[in-house]
Amino acid sequence: MTPQDEQFKRIVAEHQDMVVGTCYRFVFNREDAEDIAQEVFVEVYRSLDRFREESKLSTWIYRIAVTKSLDHLRRLKRKKRFSSLKRMIGAEDPTVNIAAPAKETPEEALEDTERVQVLQEALQSLPDSQKTAFLLSKQDGYSNQEIAEIMQTSVSAVESLVHRAKKKLQELLEEYYRRH
Repeated sequence: MTPQDEQFKRIVAEHQDMVVGTCYRFVFNREDAEDIAQEVFVEVYRSLDRFREESKLSTWIYRIAVTKSLDHLRRLKRKKRFSSLKRMIGAEDPTVNIAAPAKETPEEALEDTERVQVLQEALQSLPDSQKTAFLLSKQDGYSNQEIAEIMQTSVSAVESLVHRAKKKLQELLEEYYRRH
């Protein structure tokens, strides 16, 4: 094994859980998150010699994970539009079956599944920059400075993105629960 292969193996071992977790928080599907994580590490392997250490390695990897996750979501949106068109013209629409989490009663499982779905839909409706800043801050616990490095923007821009994301999520969730 070459020294570069050894280095890459260590990088994967150290960062795999973080990358899969990051991808999952964007796509809400474990299999997709693991597939995207593989894409991330392929990109890391291909680009490792170009990593200039201007930021921490984990920040660089995180940036790749966020970008790949957002790319995946964009591809899904295009597929959804195509699927809607197929439905309109009478072609079959394949569906994805998502298993409900194990709960004490079916009612609790249904209620939890509905709550998660409402939150996921609200998150998905945010612009990519707001969603990214919000998830990095609230879900992953990164500081605004770290988020600014990952997103390659200023700290004040991150603060604004997180604030607008929280405000929009609050509006969307209040509207949903007022109607239901």
